[in-house]
Amino acid sequence: MQLFVGLGNPGAKYAHNRHNIGFMVLDRIASDHGFAPWRTKFQGQLCEGRLGGEKIILLKPETFMNLSGQSVGEAIRFYKIEPTDVTVFHDEIDLAPGKCRVKDGGGHAGHNGLRSLHQHIGPHYSRVRIGVGHPGHKDRVAGYVLHDFAKADQDWLDPLITGVSKGADDLATGDTGRFLNAVALLVSPARSSKSAPKPTKPAGKPDASAPKDDKSPLQALIDRFK
Repeated sequence: MQLFVGLGNPGAKYAHNRHNIGFMVLDRIASDHGFAPWRTKFQGQLCEGRLGGEKIILLKPETFMNLSGQSVGEAIRFYKIEPTDVTVFHDEIDLAPGKCRVKDGGGHAGHNGLRSLHQHIGPHYSRVRIGVGHPGHKDRVAGYVLHDFAKADQDWLDPLITGVSKGADDLATGDTGRFLNAVALLVSPARSSKSAPKPTKPAGKPDASAPKDDKSPLQALIDRFK
Protein backbone atom coordinates (compact mmCIF):
# COMPACT_ATOMS: atom_id res chain seq x y z
CA MET A 1 0.00 0.00 0.00
CA GLN A 2 1.19 3.49 -0.87
CA LEU A 3 -0.02 6.98 -0.04
CA PHE A 4 -0.03 9.65 -2.77
CA VAL A 5 -0.43 13.14 -1.30
CA GLY A 6 -1.29 16.26 -3.26
CA LEU A 7 -0.49 19.59 -1.61
CA GLY A 8 -2.73 22.63 -1.86
CA ASN A 9 -5.25 24.81 -0.05
CA PRO A 10 -8.96 23.97 0.27
CA GLY A 11 -11.79 26.01 -1.22
CA ALA A 12 -12.76 27.54 -4.56
CA LYS A 13 -10.67 30.65 -3.87
CA TYR A 14 -7.46 28.62 -4.18
CA ALA A 15 -8.55 25.92 -6.63
CA HIS A 16 -6.61 27.24 -9.64
CA ASN A 17 -3.58 28.65 -7.80
CA ARG A 18 -0.07 27.52 -8.70
CA HIS A 19 0.23 26.28 -5.10
CA ASN A 20 -2.65 23.85 -5.77
CA ILE A 21 -1.13 21.85 -8.59
CA GLY A 22 -0.81 18.87 -6.23
CA PHE A 23 -4.61 18.81 -5.80
CA MET A 24 -5.08 19.13 -9.58
CA VAL A 25 -2.84 16.15 -10.27
CA LEU A 26 -4.59 13.87 -7.76
CA ASP A 27 -8.01 14.84 -9.11
CA ARG A 28 -6.89 13.77 -12.61
CA ILE A 29 -5.37 10.50 -11.39
CA ALA A 30 -8.55 9.62 -9.49
CA SER A 31 -10.72 10.41 -12.51
CA ASP A 32 -8.58 8.68 -15.16
CA HIS A 33 -7.93 5.50 -13.16
CA GLY A 34 -11.40 4.85 -11.78
CA PHE A 35 -10.73 5.48 -8.10
CA ALA A 36 -13.55 5.32 -5.56
CA PRO A 37 -15.38 8.58 -4.75
CA TRP A 38 -13.64 11.11 -2.54
CA ARG A 39 -14.62 11.11 1.13
CA THR A 40 -13.64 13.19 4.15
CA LYS A 41 -11.03 11.60 6.41
CA PHE A 42 -7.80 12.56 8.23
CA GLN A 43 -8.61 16.30 7.96
CA GLY A 44 -8.64 15.96 4.20
CA GLN A 45 -10.22 14.37 1.13
CA LEU A 46 -9.31 10.74 0.51
CA CYS A 47 -10.04 8.08 -2.09
CA GLU A 48 -8.72 4.60 -2.89
CA GLY A 49 -7.84 2.65 -6.04
CA ARG A 50 -5.10 0.71 -7.80
CA LEU A 51 -2.17 1.76 -9.96
CA GLY A 52 0.14 -0.77 -11.59
CA GLY A 53 -1.35 -3.51 -9.43
CA GLU A 54 -0.56 -1.56 -6.23
CA LYS A 55 -3.19 -0.35 -3.77
CA ILE A 56 -2.97 3.43 -3.64
CA ILE A 57 -4.54 5.91 -1.22
CA LEU A 58 -4.91 9.47 -2.57
CA LEU A 59 -5.01 12.24 0.04
CA LYS A 60 -5.60 15.98 -0.31
CA PRO A 61 -5.02 17.61 3.12
CA GLU A 62 -7.58 20.33 3.91
CA THR A 63 -5.64 21.77 6.83
CA PHE A 64 -4.24 24.49 4.54
CA MET A 65 -0.75 24.16 3.15
CA ASN A 66 1.21 25.11 6.28
CA LEU A 67 -0.34 22.29 8.32
CA SER A 68 -0.38 19.55 5.68
CA GLY A 69 1.74 17.25 7.84
CA GLN A 70 -1.04 16.88 10.39
CA SER A 71 -3.31 15.18 7.87
CA VAL A 72 -0.56 13.01 6.38
CA GLY A 73 0.66 11.97 9.83
CA GLU A 74 -2.83 10.75 10.78
CA ALA A 75 -3.10 8.75 7.56
CA ILE A 76 0.21 6.90 7.84
CA ARG A 77 -0.47 6.00 11.46
CA PHE A 78 -3.92 4.67 10.60
CA TYR A 79 -2.72 2.57 7.66
CA LYS A 80 0.54 1.62 9.45
CA ILE A 81 2.72 2.54 6.46
CA GLU A 82 6.23 3.97 6.43
CA PRO A 83 7.16 7.48 5.25
CA THR A 84 9.10 5.79 2.43
CA ASP A 85 5.72 4.63 1.06
CA VAL A 86 4.52 8.23 0.75
CA THR A 87 4.81 10.25 -2.49
CA VAL A 88 4.01 13.96 -2.37
CA PHE A 89 3.04 16.02 -5.44
CA HIS A 90 3.82 19.72 -5.03
CA ASP A 91 4.60 22.96 -6.85
CA GLU A 92 8.28 23.78 -7.33
CA ILE A 93 9.36 27.35 -8.05
CA ASP A 94 12.97 26.31 -8.68
CA LEU A 95 11.95 24.36 -11.79
CA ALA A 96 10.86 25.92 -15.08
CA PRO A 97 7.15 25.73 -15.89
CA GLY A 98 6.24 22.28 -17.14
CA LYS A 99 9.35 20.55 -15.82
CA CYS A 100 8.84 17.52 -13.58
CA ARG A 101 11.35 15.77 -11.34
CA VAL A 102 11.18 12.91 -8.82
CA LYS A 103 13.21 13.03 -5.62
CA ASP A 104 13.55 10.67 -2.66
CA GLY A 105 14.09 12.38 0.69
CA GLY A 106 16.00 15.61 1.21
CA GLY A 107 15.22 19.05 2.58
CA HIS A 108 12.06 21.13 2.27
CA ALA A 109 13.77 24.10 0.49
CA GLY A 110 11.46 26.56 2.25
CA HIS A 111 8.24 25.02 0.91
CA ASN A 112 5.75 25.38 3.78
CA GLY A 113 3.84 22.22 2.92
CA LEU A 114 7.00 20.13 2.90
CA ARG A 115 8.20 21.86 6.06
CA SER A 116 5.07 20.66 7.84
CA LEU A 117 5.53 17.13 6.49
CA HIS A 118 9.10 17.09 7.83
CA GLN A 119 7.77 18.00 11.26
CA HIS A 120 5.18 15.21 11.32
CA ILE A 121 6.65 12.29 9.34
CA GLY A 122 10.30 13.19 8.81
CA PRO A 123 12.16 13.78 5.51
CA HIS A 124 12.21 10.22 4.13
CA TYR A 125 9.35 10.43 1.65
CA SER A 126 9.33 10.79 -2.14
CA ARG A 127 8.38 13.96 -3.96
CA VAL A 128 7.13 14.70 -7.46
CA ARG A 129 8.35 18.25 -7.99
CA ILE A 130 6.23 20.08 -10.56
CA GLY A 131 7.80 23.23 -11.97
CA VAL A 132 5.72 26.42 -11.93
CA GLY A 133 8.58 28.89 -12.46
CA HIS A 134 9.93 31.66 -10.24
CA PRO A 135 8.58 35.24 -10.05
CA GLY A 136 12.13 36.64 -10.11
CA HIS A 137 12.48 37.82 -6.51
CA LYS A 138 11.95 36.03 -3.20
CA ASP A 139 9.68 38.80 -1.90
CA ARG A 140 7.18 38.02 -4.66
CA VAL A 141 7.02 34.24 -4.13
CA ALA A 142 4.02 34.14 -1.77
CA GLY A 143 1.82 36.23 -4.05
CA TYR A 144 3.01 34.32 -7.10
CA VAL A 145 2.17 30.81 -5.88
CA LEU A 146 -1.16 32.00 -4.41
CA HIS A 147 -2.22 33.37 -7.78
CA ASP A 148 -4.05 31.48 -10.52
CA PHE A 149 -2.16 30.04 -13.46
CA ALA A 150 -2.04 32.42 -16.42
CA LYS A 151 -3.91 31.62 -19.64
CA ALA A 152 -0.59 31.06 -21.40
CA ASP A 153 0.28 28.35 -18.86
CA GLN A 154 -2.47 26.13 -20.26
CA ASP A 155 -0.13 25.25 -23.15
CA TRP A 156 1.93 23.11 -20.78
CA LEU A 157 -0.29 22.69 -17.70
CA ASP A 158 -2.94 20.34 -19.07
CA PRO A 159 -0.42 18.18 -21.00
CA LEU A 160 1.70 17.92 -17.83
CA ILE A 161 -1.23 16.87 -15.63
CA THR A 162 -2.32 14.39 -18.28
CA GLY A 163 1.23 13.02 -18.52
CA VAL A 164 1.50 12.58 -14.74
CA SER A 165 -1.76 10.65 -14.77
CA LYS A 166 -0.68 8.47 -17.71
CA GLY A 167 2.59 7.66 -15.97
CA ALA A 168 1.03 7.06 -12.54
CA ASP A 169 1.13 3.25 -12.96
CA ASP A 170 4.90 3.39 -13.52
CA LEU A 171 5.38 5.74 -10.58
CA ALA A 172 3.52 3.34 -8.31
CA THR A 173 5.71 0.42 -9.36
CA GLY A 174 8.92 2.42 -8.87
CA ASP A 175 9.82 2.96 -12.53
CA THR A 176 10.49 6.70 -12.32
CA GLY A 177 12.23 6.74 -15.69
CA ARG A 178 9.13 5.57 -17.54
CA PHE A 179 6.98 7.90 -15.44
CA LEU A 180 9.05 10.96 -16.38
CA ASN A 181 9.11 9.85 -20.01
CA ALA A 182 5.30 9.72 -20.05
CA VAL A 183 5.23 13.32 -18.83
CA ALA A 184 7.91 14.52 -21.26
CA LEU A 185 6.20 12.96 -24.29
CA LEU A 186 3.15 15.14 -23.71
CA VAL A 187 4.74 18.32 -22.35
CA SER A 188 7.62 18.77 -24.80
CA PRO A 189 5.49 19.00 -27.97
CA ALA A 190 3.15 21.44 -26.22
CA ARG A 191 5.99 23.73 -25.14
CA SER A 192 7.56 23.79 -28.62
CA SER A 193 4.34 24.13 -30.60
CA LYS A 194 4.77 27.90 -31.02
CA SER A 195 8.06 27.52 -32.83
CA ALA A 196 7.58 28.32 -36.49
CA PRO A 197 8.87 25.65 -38.88
CA LYS A 198 11.80 26.55 -41.07
CA PRO A 199 10.75 27.45 -44.62
CA THR A 200 11.50 24.80 -47.18
CA LYS A 201 12.27 25.27 -50.88
CA PRO A 202 9.46 23.94 -53.12
CA ALA A 203 10.49 20.81 -54.93
CA GLY A 204 11.34 21.18 -58.58
CA LYS A 205 11.74 24.95 -58.50
CA PRO A 206 15.11 26.68 -58.86
CA ASP A 207 16.50 28.73 -55.98
CA ALA A 208 16.28 32.35 -57.11
CA SER A 209 19.09 33.29 -54.75
CA ALA A 210 21.57 30.90 -56.37
CA PRO A 211 24.09 32.41 -58.87
CA LYS A 212 23.20 31.89 -62.52
CA ASP A 213 25.47 29.78 -64.73
CA ASP A 214 25.53 31.08 -68.35
CA LYS A 215 28.19 28.62 -69.55
CA SER A 216 27.48 26.51 -72.58
CA PRO A 217 27.43 22.71 -72.12
CA LEU A 218 30.75 22.47 -74.09
CA GLN A 219 32.46 25.09 -71.90
CA ALA A 220 31.25 23.36 -68.72
CA LEU A 221 32.72 20.06 -69.97
CA ILE A 222 36.08 21.73 -70.75
CA ASP A 223 36.14 23.31 -67.23
CA ARG A 224 35.73 19.90 -65.63
CA PHE A 225 39.02 18.67 -67.13
CA LYS A 226 41.11 21.75 -66.42
